[in-house]
Amino acid sequence: MSEQRREPGADAPRRVVVVGAGMAGVQTAVALREQGFTGAVTLIGAEPHRPYDRPPLSKAVLLGTAEGSALDVDFESLGVGLRLGREALGVRPGDHVLDTSDGPEPYDVLVLATGAEPVRLPGTADTPGVHLLRTLDDAERLRPVLARRHDVVVVGAGWIGAEFATAAREAGCAVTVVEAADRPLSDALPAGIAAHMTAWYADAGVVLRTGARVARVEPGQVVLDDGTRLPAGAVLVGVGARPATGWLAGSGIALGERGEVLADDLLRTSAPDVYAVGDCASFPSRRYGERLLVHHWDNALQGPRVVASNITGAATGEAPEVYDPVPYFWSEQFGRFVQYAGHHPSADTTVRRGDPSGPAWTVCWLREGRLVALLAVGRPRDLAQGRRLIEAGTPMDRALLSDPSVPLKKAVV
Repeated sequence: MSEQRREPGADAPRRVVVVGAGMAGVQTAVALREQGFTGAVTLIGAEPHRPYDRPPLSKAVLLGTAEGSALDVDFESLGVGLRLGREALGVRPGDHVLDTSDGPEPYDVLVLATGAEPVRLPGTADTPGVHLLRTLDDAERLRPVLARRHDVVVVGAGWIGAEFATAAREAGCAVTVVEAADRPLSDALPAGIAAHMTAWYADAGVVLRTGARVARVEPGQVVLDDGTRLPAGAVLVGVGARPATGWLAGSGIALGERGEVLADDLLRTSAPDVYAVGDCASFPSRRYGERLLVHHWDNALQGPRVVASNITGAATGEAPEVYDPVPYFWSEQFGRFVQYAGHHPSADTTVRRGDPSGPAWTVCWLREGRLVALLAVGRPRDLAQGRRLIEAGTPMDRALLSDPSVPLKKAVV
């Protein structure tokens, strides 16, 4: 990674360009001003809409209970130049230039915050009735489809697939979810945990077909690889997302195997004066001993503060700030509020709190007696206390931890 060091007060950045007007990009611009940056800040977004929050798209906006989710930011008073409807085409780090659909944009410091893009179902790019949900336009196209109460097939039983199915059922649609794996959330949670979530689908009146793959989509139906034909007035695809970084080809900025920008622990890229934040970037975590790629809202909120701190601090000689968060996200599905904090793959012990067949329970993952992750279903207090315990690395008492009547903060050694 580039050292990107400056002597105090020397070559202070005069212009920061942020490419990507989602949560990560907006919060970077806001944090720069909050931390005293007085140079020019330009925020460039590919969509024509004013910057908006994405989580409501799969809930309130999709169901018509809200018209939009514009972020409450006064860009004019902040002195942030908003350039919308401009697509990023490439970066020339040696020239300190961002190429866009409206021409070149010079920068002193560039922040990459282009987020992620949904993975498409192969062979369906131009198929009528097949929908993705990532943008406000996607939600607006889907809303009347759900309002007509079509038979809906949701492809993918991950977090976004479950939220799709939840919204479609609330709209009164008949819903079938098709999942290639043998259980929901197969890429996110261990089998013994995810299995308890299978019943949620039936409870909500959703048909879940696991071990099934889509062979093709025909007018009014989805054909599975075993020949089964499912009626489908609409198909909602929720099979994951990938970093939106294809436009960086040829820039020399290092990308990882998953297509993400490889940032260091200060969120700097391999190119001088270029940072990366949010869904498009991975970072090394000292806490978990591996590189993390976190596609969740909280990462897009927390990372920009570190980027802004390191941009402003580079000019004043302040010590750089390391980014090593406890990842956090939530999902509302089938009448349940699900929260997750941490990163569990490195855990050596699993402790359950409460009955997973009931409405409220928690799973805790420990490594060498310390909490590293937890999943809380209907137990927000567990999540709040557990997140702090993960950050502190506090040793836990397993016997107390397994008792759901004992507050997590009291289940310590």
